[in-house]
Amino acid sequence: SRTHGGESRGRAHGRLSSIAQIARESVSSMSDIVWAINPKRESLLDLTRRMRQHAEEVFTLRDIGLRFNGPSAADSFKLGMNVRRDLLLIFKEAVNNCARHSRCERVEIDLRVEGPRLVLTVVDYGIGFDPSMQGDGQGLLSMERRAHRLNGGLGITSGPGGGTTITLNNPIRPART
Repeated sequence: SRTHGGESRGRAHGRLSSIAQIARESVSSMSDIVWAINPKRESLLDLTRRMRQHAEEVFTLRDIGLRFNGPSAADSFKLGMNVRRDLLLIFKEAVNNCARHSRCERVEIDLRVEGPRLVLTVVDYGIGFDPSMQGDGQGLLSMERRAHRLNGGLGITSGPGGGTTITLNNPIRPART
């Protein structure tokens, strides 16, 4: 029947769309890994530029306002490859979650050095969620695992209608030279 054929095509289109999304995310992940292992990209300022570029691309596409504050050149230092990778991937997960789920109109991102710690804060002014309700996604768990691997702390503050704040508080571990 015509309806059955339309449903089959719809399911096939949905599967192809999912496969395409997985392929795009895989390419992006590989790009991040290649970037992180490049010894020419080992400073905090290099990481900050990469973060800012990603955030601008994601939020501009969705017409979401962005304020991004990063550390000054005086606060820059070298970061180890694994630290760069995990910081970048935590950041990207936070940004992507915000863009996909928050329905916000603006986002504020702050990356700063506070004494012996590097603090990343991503604040959206969207619909929020109940952090006690575990969804099917692995994003938050992945962020927590990466923060733990960095010996850092990950805080998530949110509530229905109250927006979401994600804070990574990470000890600074400059790269060994």
